[in-house]
Amino acid sequence: MPRTRLVGILYVNEFNKRVLYKLFSTMDLEFEPLMDCGVYVYMWKGHPLAGRTRISMEELEPYPCLSFEQGADSSLYLAEEIFVGNEFPQTIKANDRATMLNLMVGLNGFTLCSGIICEELNGDEYRAVPFSNTEENNQSMEIGYITRKNQLLGKIGNIYIKNIRQYLML
Repeated sequence: MPRTRLVGILYVNEFNKRVLYKLFSTMDLEFEPLMDCGVYVYMWKGHPLAGRTRISMEELEPYPCLSFEQGADSSLYLAEEIFVGNEFPQTIKANDRATMLNLMVGLNGFTLCSGIICEELNGDEYRAVPFSNTEENNQSMEIGYITRKNQLLGKIGNIYIKNIRQYLML
């Protein structure tokens, strides 16, 4: 079996599952789950809601929702943020991590994510607080990786996935 160099980390949820699995099939890719997780509100540690144990959609309304600009030809199904189809009273799009982090601090912005925070990249100035799911916003994410179908990971790919698993404490 040939070795592959392609490894991609992504999430699948009820919103994007059908589209992503169709893409995986069309592009001869396989999805390997790593973990299931809930949705978290990612924000600056000085945000007025950062000390909460859970945050609801209603509590987020006064604050801008931050999302990554995906480009003119992007699909909602390929967005990095969960609830991308929701309408938020205030939405700001950015195309780089530093801008997103600055907007979190300067405007008390937030984004919705897996809750996995890499302090080595972003420092210890940010918090992930569990999002309170409601019946209409009951979401979870399955995080995993994709590779070419019928190909084995090479040495570096295996080391990468091993380190990801260790980081996630699986």
